[in-house]
Amino acid sequence: MADFHGFSRAAQRFFRDLGKNNNKAWFERNRPIYEEAVREPLKGLVEALDVRLGAFAPEITGDPKRSLFRINRDIRFSKDKSPYKTNAGCWLYHRGAGRGVGQEAEGGAGYYFHLDGRSSFIAGGIWMPSRPGLNKLRDTITKDGAALRKILGAPAFKRRFGNLHEESRLTRVPRGYSPDHPAADLLRYQSFTVGRDVKASELKTAKLVDRLAADMKVMLPFVRWLNKAVGFKPAAHRY
Repeated sequence: MADFHGFSRAAQRFFRDLGKNNNKAWFERNRPIYEEAVREPLKGLVEALDVRLGAFAPEITGDPKRSLFRINRDIRFSKDKSPYKTNAGCWLYHRGAGRGVGQEAEGGAGYYFHLDGRSSFIAGGIWMPSRPGLNKLRDTITKDGAALRKILGAPAFKRRFGNLHEESRLTRVPRGYSPDHPAADLLRYQSFTVGRDVKASELKTAKLVDRLAADMKVMLPFVRWLNKAVGFKPAAHRY
């Protein structure tokens, strides 16, 4: 098991302070805090979760070199020129899909952990897939929507995560699909993600690994349904 002891209070305090001092000079002065309180524990968390995933979802992996998102913002096309993100995140992804996320990538479904100055959460699914990926998901929903609905309605899943996040949900069924289709409500989604908030008390302990792994196990049928729809298979062992 990789070495992870939890996040100290300094991690969230760093992001609160960064929000008030979002400039290169301040960040460079405080880089040691970022490395010690945020980046190193996050790398340890990814390594520990990768070990757990190897036992029950071997097709999903976490890599400390590839799973962590950069803290530098892409400001080329943004009016907000703040150079740094005020949060940290990591993405555990299907080994066959790669770590790409969002409309510019062809990535599959996986798990995301988020930490900022005030909150934290664990999420799973596929966020804003590319148009080809979204079309595959919608076509699969028209044929197999009952299976997805059963996964989303399972008592343990519902109790832990509630409903699909409604980010970017369309007000109408997309063109080409019947508004009377039994899965019309599911066809309106453009992202397919669920999650739960992580309490501050959970962050401070090594038991965070156990709790996040338990979340991921409950999410697994959902993640695998999505990956199968876009062309990525489950695995029986690490390869």
